[in-house]
Amino acid sequence: MKTSVTSTARLLGAGLRALLVLTVVTGIVYPLVITGIAQGLFPGKANGSEIKADGKVVGSSLIGQSYDLPLEDDQETPEPDLKWFQGRPQNGLGTNSVNTRYDLIVSGATNRSADDEELIQWVEDAKAAVVKDNSAGGHTVNPSDVPADAVTSSGSGLDPNISPQYADIQAHRVAELNGLPVERVQGLVDEHTENRTLGFIGEPRVNVLELNIALKNLAAQN
Repeated sequence: MKTSVTSTARLLGAGLRALLVLTVVTGIVYPLVITGIAQGLFPGKANGSEIKADGKVVGSSLIGQSYDLPLEDDQETPEPDLKWFQGRPQNGLGTNSVNTRYDLIVSGATNRSADDEELIQWVEDAKAAVVKDNSAGGHTVNPSDVPADAVTSSGSGLDPNISPQYADIQAHRVAELNGLPVERVQGLVDEHTENRTLGFIGEPRVNVLELNIALKNLAAQN
């Protein structure tokens, strides 16, 4: 009996020591080492890929934002503030969709099939709105020039980027509403266009938040 108690106590002691060592190694040492490496090698990514403007953090380069007008009393969905470049469509193309734009709690893709009649109607309505909103200053947008990302939401609803084609379409409208030359606004788009990662991964893209910060700075100079 005494031997059994001694053996049990020895096993419990060994288990507690192992628990303590593993807690220190995996709960303290490992996180500190990984955090130190991350902060030393790529602090920007480790801290959430923050974007700053006027000395303040205004967002992340990984998560999109809305650029909308304040809600009116009788509105459920705000209207886009068209003086800014807009991201991909709002509410995941349909209020009953899983995909809710820039909502970090509920993100994900719609489960609608490509031949779903309601989805097709949402896309057609979105294309008509893009053509109407961006045909400005004597410039008319051709419906065939509207890219897919202008009329569909991303898989997560959090995409911070748009295609250069969608940014180009918006340049005339943005220039007109901000009283800027189209050439200068188009220059901003060109400056903020990122090519494929490593030359072959993904597609060329424009970060909307970074582009709008540059637009705000340019408008402030005029």
